[in-house]
Amino acid sequence: MMHVLQILLHFDQWLQVFLGEYGSWVYLGLFLIILAETGLVLMPFLPGDSMLFVCGALAGAGSMSFGILLLTLVLAAIMGDALNYSIGRRFGRKLFTGRWYLRQKDLDRTELFYRRHGGKAVIIGRFLPIIRTLVPFVAGIAQMPRSLFGFFNAIGAILWVGGLLGAGFFLGRIPWVKAYLTPVLLVLILVSLLPALGAWLHNRRQTG
Repeated sequence: MMHVLQILLHFDQWLQVFLGEYGSWVYLGLFLIILAETGLVLMPFLPGDSMLFVCGALAGAGSMSFGILLLTLVLAAIMGDALNYSIGRRFGRKLFTGRWYLRQKDLDRTELFYRRHGGKAVIIGRFLPIIRTLVPFVAGIAQMPRSLFGFFNAIGAILWVGGLLGAGFFLGRIPWVKAYLTPVLLVLILVSLLPALGAWLHNRRQTG
């Protein structure tokens, strides 16, 4: 766990080393990381937000191509959520229906929620670590229409990837941000976890 945290906090240094050793192949590696984080429900711990910010900062410094990053990672994010959705739609009910934690009435509520608020959930979920990996899977279980999911999936991917890459691109060139990138990344990780923590605490108060 500490090793993973070290990589997250010093991802800029790791990425620069990889760029020096592997060159353009790094873009493929980043593509696979985003694809796995968004596409595999068991991979929510991968460094999505902080990685995008660092990539944007390196692009601002001229070490990477912003255009290639944007195209590659938006595509990875769209494909990842589409894969996750398809897994949930194809296998989710078989895996969970009838279990004590997913009764039929829970499925009915989930389907109703996604009919009413599915688009917002898909977009907003992009910006919440862990939740980001679960939302498309649950959307598939809830049988959210594929075309509707695809539309909001693309919008969410563009906003998430473009927003964090852009933030890194512009903020990463500010001297104090460059000098204190490690604590900036730590703050970014903690802030990105706050909405999920708030939702968990709210749920605890309601069920407690």
